[in-house]
Amino acid sequence: MSHLQKLNQKILNESQLIIELEACKVAGKKVVFTNGCFDILHKGHVSYLAAAADCGDVLVLALNSDDSVKLQGKGEDRPINKFDARSTIIAGLGFVDYVIEFDADTPLDMITRLKPDVLVKGGDYNPAEEDKNSKQYIVGREVVLANNGEVKTIDLVDGFSTTGLINKLKK
Repeated sequence: MSHLQKLNQKILNESQLIIELEACKVAGKKVVFTNGCFDILHKGHVSYLAAAADCGDVLVLALNSDDSVKLQGKGEDRPINKFDARSTIIAGLGFVDYVIEFDADTPLDMITRLKPDVLVKGGDYNPAEEDKNSKQYIVGREVVLANNGEVKTIDLVDGFSTTGLINKLKK
């Protein structure tokens, strides 16, 4: 099997992913879930995802669909890279086990169906925040905690952001 075929096998639909994760859990593996746009991959993204992978045995990245990125209020010109490009680049990272697209405003429904053992977000979130209207609230935390899972945050790398890169390129 070619490297490209192996990479493409990491990008799954939900029914495929559920089957894969059931096998992982039967094997006693800890499933980690995170999500985001990951529009222009940079050091901050890679550092974050590497640290997320260290929180368990299997890392699932739910990647916002192109329409979902637009719902995030990141600008009319976003995403710069379409889902196909973003998912291929992310799947190329050795520590990312699975990539799945989600089209909703939040990944709550997907988290509910996948039941990860660990839910991870960046350090700008707060795992203890219970106010769903707070910008620090982590969507899906109640689902993961109700299933005896963990909710964690990872410090962000200062000086790296997609918006910052875009603004720098525009200058």
